[in-house]
Amino acid sequence: MRIIFMGTPDFAVPALRALADAGHDIVAVYSQPPRPAGRGKQPRASAVQAAAEEMGLEVRTPASLKSDAEKAAFAELNADIAVVAAYGLILNPAILDAPRHGCINIHASLLPRWRGAAPIQRAILAGDAETGVTIMQMERGLDTGPMLARASTPTGGKTAGELTDELARMGAALVCEVLADWSAIEADVQDDALATYADKIDKAEARLDFARDAETVERAVRAFNPMPGAFFEFDGERFKVLAAEIGAESGEPGSVLDDALTIACGTGAIRPTRVQRAGKAAMDTADLLRGFPVPAGAALG
Repeated sequence: MRIIFMGTPDFAVPALRALADAGHDIVAVYSQPPRPAGRGKQPRASAVQAAAEEMGLEVRTPASLKSDAEKAAFAELNADIAVVAAYGLILNPAILDAPRHGCINIHASLLPRWRGAAPIQRAILAGDAETGVTIMQMERGLDTGPMLARASTPTGGKTAGELTDELARMGAALVCEVLADWSAIEADVQDDALATYADKIDKAEARLDFARDAETVERAVRAFNPMPGAFFEFDGERFKVLAAEIGAESGEPGSVLDDALTIACGTGAIRPTRVQRAGKAAMDTADLLRGFPVPAGAALG
């Protein structure tokens, strides 16, 4: 097929490479414009733009697709289909309707559960036993279109970063399967009554709430790894918690129970196993405590 690919972050790169490897003609790649990054705040191309340029593909990075000129340029590509993966811009009706078979999306959830911006983190936070990817025909609603294929994986013990990498690979394989058998694919209409919404993550959510039960706190640690990073504060300093295990100990929520940084929760306790002080490298908790002891009885916030 003649494909327009639309994506921005690392999540979308495996699908771009898989479609090219499958022999499809990728006539253009759309990605969000370069953004200031790093200490120098110099413009940096997205992961998809960098990959596409490496592959010798035409890249377009409009800040918006609303103008008549952008709509016309998109339509003139005469594509069979557009494949979208975490592009980050809303597609207007003229864009959705331009390719012969419309636009399909690689969405990182088992729709209709977790429509919206942060499906991977929300699945972990909610304690879902499984999540997955859905290939969906795009329409005007937010992730409401008919489903073309789904694949699932367990969530247990995985961080958002680990799940993102896994689902990216799954989505790449699944979209290739869909396109390879396009004429035989039967769409499955979503049941709106089962829909849930994955709101964008607010950085304030990453502060650990030790009044909650230990299982909920541990899920937050995994959901916010790597970004924005679950954290607590002690002695005026912020500590990111990158990994933690659940304990059965009890005490005043937020209090340190021993010299191994076991922290009481509303029910049970958590024991961070990997942490990161502000401005420092990540390290195992045992290594941190050798140089920066946090005494039993300390209150964390």
